[in-house]
Amino acid sequence: MSEHLMVFPDRDDADRIAEDLRDEGFTEVRVVREALAGEDDSEDHEWAVHVTEEMVNDESGAVAKGLRERFAKLAEDHDGWYDPEPRT
Repeated sequence: MSEHLMVFPDRDDADRIAEDLRDEGFTEVRVVREALAGEDDSEDHEWAVHVTEEMVNDESGAVAKGLRERFAKLAEDHDGWYDPEPRT
């Protein structure tokens, strides 16, 4: 299983990207609201897209590497950031 987390400042971007990834057939794609550390203002949030792909068994393999590169670029293109290890 392979897990990935992309964080975006804009909810519309997160929703659109998540929908595209669901359409591609990823095992699980969720959009979650992330409060920024230390911020109380309800406007200070980011939107995370959490992707799980059960068909990738080898995190060191070419497929997992390709997904990490793709998701990192996708996050960068939308002024976001990518966490390749969301479980840690």
